[in-house]
Amino acid sequence: MLRVSSRNRVPQLQMLRHLVTDSKYGFLKQLGLSTENPGLYNGQWGGSGKVVESVSPITGQVIAKVRTATSSETSETIAEARKAWTQWASLPAPTRGEIVRQIGDELRLNLRPLGQLVSLEMGKILPESIGEVQEYIDICDYAVGLSRSLSGSVFPSERQDHALLEKWNPLGVVGIISAFNSPVAVYGWNSAIAMVCGNTMVWKGAPTTPLVTIATTKIIAKVLERNNIPGSIVSMVTGGTDIGETIVNDRRVPLVSFTGSCSAGKQVALKVQERFGKFLLELGGNSALIVAEDADVNLAVKAALFACVGTAGQRCTSTRRLILHRKIKDEFLGKLKTAYKSILGRTGNPLNETVLFGPVHSQRAVDEYKQAINTAVKNGGKVEFGGNQLDRAGFFVEPTIISGLSHDSEIVQRETFAPIVYVFEVNSVDEAIALNNSVQQGLSSALFTRDVGNVFKWIGPHGSDCGVVNVNIGTSGAEIGGAFGGEKATGGGRESGSDAWKNYMRRSTITINHGDGLPLAQGIKFE
Repeated sequence: MLRVSSRNRVPQLQMLRHLVTDSKYGFLKQLGLSTENPGLYNGQWGGSGKVVESVSPITGQVIAKVRTATSSETSETIAEARKAWTQWASLPAPTRGEIVRQIGDELRLNLRPLGQLVSLEMGKILPESIGEVQEYIDICDYAVGLSRSLSGSVFPSERQDHALLEKWNPLGVVGIISAFNSPVAVYGWNSAIAMVCGNTMVWKGAPTTPLVTIATTKIIAKVLERNNIPGSIVSMVTGGTDIGETIVNDRRVPLVSFTGSCSAGKQVALKVQERFGKFLLELGGNSALIVAEDADVNLAVKAALFACVGTAGQRCTSTRRLILHRKIKDEFLGKLKTAYKSILGRTGNPLNETVLFGPVHSQRAVDEYKQAINTAVKNGGKVEFGGNQLDRAGFFVEPTIISGLSHDSEIVQRETFAPIVYVFEVNSVDEAIALNNSVQQGLSSALFTRDVGNVFKWIGPHGSDCGVVNVNIGTSGAEIGGAFGGEKATGGGRESGSDAWKNYMRRSTITINHGDGLPLAQGIKFE
């Protein structure tokens, strides 16, 4: 553990230097990080904003300091990205794909150290952190294939000697604002696809995970330098809301991809729309996992365990609501509580590969966890399991199960980014679907059943209203091949696979007259 006792007289800076060089945490040095890090990259490293501290949720201690960018430097960075776009967009798409392929290979070389950094700075367990970096690698592989298959269309024209086509062209500079809970993968989804589409980027990572943002950019920059590609195609800025607002309000950024809360995303959408820009929103979730009367209960419990406590309940797809048929409710809850007890026995430092449950991300997350439980209890909720902060260094809490609340209560309707799940009893799948759909968010959902009729009811027009609709698997763990995103207050955005690449392009409908006449459409005569 990186804990510094109050009796430890070693100055903080000396402790940080030791941390970077210590063999146990040598991955910091391997990733090119130091005790003092520049938080701006636009082909050159810099930043003249205020200094912020990166705090590890494992211990609550500072692990490094970062010099942030200023709003004016962010504006200059956007200008550099716009300049670089001319060169980048002129390259053939397969050539851009080759650069992305090399980025994927460089990430492979740094898979473990970057994953370790995610665990150290964000707090998720090491297998999840390594899996997150692997997700970026996978999307690079996907994007390489996409670079040779970006499609247009040719349509039949009703006019003699005319051709009707559809072509897709890059937008320009894409602004990417990502969240702390997936500090690598979300950027990967956006950047790999945006790059092969011919866009450049300005990335603002979460202010509480600046080291991950810097390390990821260093890995990519190494590839660009080897290929004599301007580093400003993958510009990065660290900082707070003022930096995000600069990106959101800049007309030179035609698309802003934002991942965060529903309330913040709504403001982003309004500001971008006001200047007639495009936005891609991945906002909050309030995922439900439904267990029908005929379900395989053991399978459902296994899925619910990871969906509820994976990433300490800090995934946007984490299960927040368990909707259980009354006939299997007691059996399911009994087995889930047993599983939760085993999880408590494997709680600790997420860098330890045997640990299954790590800390929440910050003191703020601990405070919100406590507040949510207090609110639930005041409104009639019963804590079935957990409900406490653990007595140890860092930001550790117990995974928590709460029953007895009305589904309409405010605490159930809003997303709390913590390992808390609320339990509800129903008498039918129809009743369960109605509860699933009766929240503002619409990201992920899951139904456990053996009845094929239930399956098609669930995935049909009157079934789940979410963007991710699962059967006999949990609410978390989407693959990169499908488009990821949600409906309603989740924002409607789609990233990753399928045709999500179209978000990063502008569409042109093209008519070419290759004859001598000038016929009008719809047979109009104007002679």
